[in-house]
Amino acid sequence: MEYILEFFQNESNPIMQALYAGLFTWILTALGAGLVFFFKSSNRKLLDMALGFTGGVMIAASFWSLLSPAIAYVELQNELGLSSTPVWLPPAVGFFTGALFLYILDKTIPHLHIFGEVHEAEGPKTDLKKTMLLVLAIAIHNIPEGLAVGVAFGALASPDLLGLDGTSVFTLGSAVALGLGIGIQNFPEGFAVSMPLRRMGVSKMKSWQWGQLSAIVEPIFAVIGAAIVMSVLPILPYALAFAAGAMIFIVVEEVIPESQRGGNTDLATMGLVAGFIVMMCLDVALG
Repeated sequence: MEYILEFFQNESNPIMQALYAGLFTWILTALGAGLVFFFKSSNRKLLDMALGFTGGVMIAASFWSLLSPAIAYVELQNELGLSSTPVWLPPAVGFFTGALFLYILDKTIPHLHIFGEVHEAEGPKTDLKKTMLLVLAIAIHNIPEGLAVGVAFGALASPDLLGLDGTSVFTLGSAVALGLGIGIQNFPEGFAVSMPLRRMGVSKMKSWQWGQLSAIVEPIFAVIGAAIVMSVLPILPYALAFAAGAMIFIVVEEVIPESQRGGNTDLATMGLVAGFIVMMCLDVALG
C-alpha cells in the first residue's frame, strides 16, 4: 500500500493522478473479464455475490469518500468565513443533480441489464444487438465511478484543505482509497459482464474485449471530473455529492435488483455487506 501512495505522491498533477487511477480501475475490469478464458461457465451464485459486493463498495464510497468530505468542506468554508452557505445545501443539490443526470442517461441511452432479455431493454427502442445493449448498460454504470475518482483527485487542488484544528478535509490517501475500492469491485464486475456474453455464444476473445471495453469510460470521466473541479473550485462540494448521487442511483436502480434477481438474496446481501466493509476500511485506513 505504501508503494501505491508513493507512486501517486511522485505525480503532483491531480489530472494525471486521476488518469492513473482511472486506468487502474479499467485494467482490473480487463483482468476480471479475462477470467472468461479460464472458465467454461459461470456460477450464478458467485455472480450475484459479486454484484452485491459492487453495490456495497459504491454505497460506502458514496458516503465516506464523497458526501462526508463535501459536508466537511462546506463546514470549513463557513468556519474560515469564506462562505455562509447552509452546510446541507451543496451536498443535497449535488446529490439530487447526480441522480437526475443518471436518470436522464438511463432514459435516453438504450441498454440491457446483465441478466435481462432483449425485450426488457430500457431506453429508446433500437435495433442494437443484445451484446451492445449489455455493454452500454455497464458503460452507464461506470460513468459515475470514473467521475467519483476524478473529483476525489481534483479536490486535492483546493487551497483550503486544512481546518482550524489542522486536520485535512481531502487527502491523497482518501483519493487513492476510492480508486482502489472502485478497482477492486471492477474485477468481479468484469467477470460478470464477460461470462454472460460467453453464454450467449460470443467467442472468448470477443467476450473479453466487450467486457473490458465497458470500463474504458472510467479513465475518460476521471480526467473530466478532475479537470472540471480544478477549473471551477467553488463547485467542489456539489461535484463530490454529484458523483455520490449518480452512484447511489446506479446501485438502487441496477446493481441491487440484478443481484437479487437470481434468487440468491442472502448471498447477494452478504456480498453487499462485504463490499461496504472493504471500502469503509480502505477509506479509514488510507484517508
